[in-house]
Amino acid sequence: MNRIITNVLPACVGLALSISLTTTIHAQEDSADQWPNFRGPTFNGTSETANPPTDWSEDKNVKWKVELPGPGNNASPIVWGDKVFILTAIPDPNATPEPQAEAEPPRERRGRRGRGRRRSAPLVPTKFVTLCYDRNTGEKLWEQTAVETTPHQGHHPDHSFASASPVTDGKHVWSHFGSRGLYCYDMDGNLKWARDDFGQMMTRNGFGEGSSPVLYKDTIVVPWDHEGDSWVMALDALTGETKWKVDRDEPSNWVTPMVVEHEGKPVLVTGGENHARGYDLKSGEELWRLAGFTSRPITAPVVHDDMVFLASGRQGFFLSAIQFAETGDLRAGNGVAWSTTEMAPDVPSLMLSSGRLWFLSGSRNILNCVDAESGDPVFGQVRLEDLEGVYASPVAAGGYVYIVGRDGTSMVLKDTDEYEVVSTNRLDDRIDATPALIGNQILLRGKRYLYCIEEE
Repeated sequence: MNRIITNVLPACVGLALSISLTTTIHAQEDSADQWPNFRGPTFNGTSETANPPTDWSEDKNVKWKVELPGPGNNASPIVWGDKVFILTAIPDPNATPEPQAEAEPPRERRGRRGRGRRRSAPLVPTKFVTLCYDRNTGEKLWEQTAVETTPHQGHHPDHSFASASPVTDGKHVWSHFGSRGLYCYDMDGNLKWARDDFGQMMTRNGFGEGSSPVLYKDTIVVPWDHEGDSWVMALDALTGETKWKVDRDEPSNWVTPMVVEHEGKPVLVTGGENHARGYDLKSGEELWRLAGFTSRPITAPVVHDDMVFLASGRQGFFLSAIQFAETGDLRAGNGVAWSTTEMAPDVPSLMLSSGRLWFLSGSRNILNCVDAESGDPVFGQVRLEDLEGVYASPVAAGGYVYIVGRDGTSMVLKDTDEYEVVSTNRLDDRIDATPALIGNQILLRGKRYLYCIEEE
């Protein structure tokens, strides 16, 4: 049943890529100094105003550190002003696990399939929670449980049941828990509306859910690609009412979309295993599509001038620079400036800074840096010897590039045409979430802790 809750009293709360292009980045009003969504205010993994430190350890430049409830996951922190927002899923430690549903319902599907079901988390009653912390002290300001329920399907051991990142415009916070719904709060944690009628995702191999929503002005977009009936939906961000919904011929993927203004018209850009696509944000009409991507894409798109870059790096590589001047089925010479099958990221997203495209090969510690206009190498492939693998997306600010490895080791590089390591920093936590860069701070979400890094 369609459930839209509006103007809920605070007492009930616990119960219950925007771009401007000629093609350029359009951020929400006043968001340039914030980190309001996954991949930051530019949606490219960069901040034009932050000046974070380059050296830290457990004993150096840790302003505060708080232990988080629930198992760690990939949900990245977002920041607005002095408030840090985090999503988490907290299982009942005393519950008896329930049987899981089939990972893939019997349905004919075009596109590649997984190689069988993997062992995933047990199904127990779980709280789906939004947390708000004070950015200066680490004090928890509020905690709201959107819903408590037993998930219908497990998740990959590296993730959790709350792997999407929230989004904010400085007045509201939207928390997306996939099959458990989308929840809109004000900045003090009061529930304004909720949608819990999206259905149940059945993800490939029971890997779980994780695509984040994207906010553009008064529209919030929810991606829904899985092994059942896939779609993308645009909602009124202030009421939760559906603006449009478009069916998609796509199997499971975990791409977070973005919105690009091209010649004054907002375009929704999504990835996909069968096709990357561009949609008219106002109507949902498909404008263009591009084939060639590999199995179950994850990495989010980034933009540079009149090009948007999409990639996938599982069971092969594919990276393409798409131009916005063309429509229909795109290919080399018709909407594709350049592409490569030699290198592309898998889990960590691309990062675009000063005309350079930075990315890992797959999720390994192999760094690539290419010219965004041509695809030519800026410097050759480099093995980051101090890192294991990488799930967190690279970020950049203040003339530096930050790359965080899964074992909690971070490398800081100069954001220049030359490969130059500035520092290697280690924390006692595993980190898969993408950092948030704001002011003179770095917010790092680990498996157990949330860190605020600031120069002492």
